[in-house]
Amino acid sequence: MVDRVKRMINASGYKVWPTEVESYLYKHPAIQQAVVVGIPDPRRGESVKAFVILNEGYEGEISEDEIIEWSKQHMAAYKYPREVEFRTQLPMTSSGKILWRKLQEEEREKAEKQVR
Repeated sequence: MVDRVKRMINASGYKVWPTEVESYLYKHPAIQQAVVVGIPDPRRGESVKAFVILNEGYEGEISEDEIIEWSKQHMAAYKYPREVEFRTQLPMTSSGKILWRKLQEEEREKAEKQVR
């Protein structure tokens, strides 16, 4: 086991561990920080979404699609992020841990609004 079971993403029946995807994303030269969450997907059950903070000098130089294409080349077909969102900061606790649950809740709320 690589991560907490609660964080596991079930994408089309495949188990995707967010920390594994994050570790691949950190190998990209443009990525300073990344967090991966599962988002609702009507066809796949859940999809992988990455929230990314870019290193200085890469803002406006690289697109979400380029990160996705790079990920396709470096990860298994069921693991790579289907969506990437650039952020200037991520929600964190006072001790510096990323609040991934908050990001996941935001995505679920967005999905519920789209269904209505």
